[in-house]
Amino acid sequence: MKKQKIFLLAFAFLTLFSCRQKNNLEEVIQIPEPEAQETQSVYGNPAEVKAEKGKFKMRGLTYAYNALEPYIDGKTMELHYSRHHLSYCNNLNKAIAGTDYEKWSLEDILKSSDPNNMEIRNNAGGYYNHNLYWEVMGPKAGGQPKDSLALAINRDFGSYDAFKAQFVEAAGKQFGSGWAWLVIDKTGKLVVGSTQNQDNPLMPDMPVKGMPILALDVWEHAYYLKYQNKRGEYISAFFNVVNWNVVEKKYLDAMKRVVKQ
Repeated sequence: MKKQKIFLLAFAFLTLFSCRQKNNLEEVIQIPEPEAQETQSVYGNPAEVKAEKGKFKMRGLTYAYNALEPYIDGKTMELHYSRHHLSYCNNLNKAIAGTDYEKWSLEDILKSSDPNNMEIRNNAGGYYNHNLYWEVMGPKAGGQPKDSLALAINRDFGSYDAFKAQFVEAAGKQFGSGWAWLVIDKTGKLVVGSTQNQDNPLMPDMPVKGMPILALDVWEHAYYLKYQNKRGEYISAFFNVVNWNVVEKKYLDAMKRVVKQ
């Protein structure tokens, strides 16, 4: 009987000790907040990329560098954002430093600055174009547009497939470096086109004119690490990461501006 009591006391002690250990473990384990990890990846965090002093800033990404895989690889995204885009931002700030352009909005610089000033033209275009490119992409995106944008695409192109074919052609036939665009012209019509280098449809005397709502970068640095010379595969892959909710919001905002003109 004495041995049995000793055994029961020992068992109770071990059980209590085990529970306390378990409780202690539960108290020290910290679950990371998902928000804090949103843009972090093995390639770094785009939120840590900062512009040098000046008017324009790096706006960051709402997703990690590798969040668009397998369609756009993380290494390309990291180099593209933290090197190429950052250079455009820094060089634009240097180009306008001490000039009246420091008081202008980015859109006004694109629309009204001297087109022969290539330093401002190239860097303002590069900064604007890339900001739009990052915005209209996202993880778990793709599919097709809905609601107002879908109706407008059907109205102006006949169907989504007809729009997509036209956009793919514009991107594929752009010789050398440049961009493919979906824009709203001054009448409210959707138009597809392309521009060379870092030009965009807000600038004067462009082959496509209007308010951009969708942009595709077809410079080689946007896809070469993964696709090499297969630009067509990159263009096709792009439609798997288009965030049509963002594009529709831009469409609605642009239409409000068209109405006010």
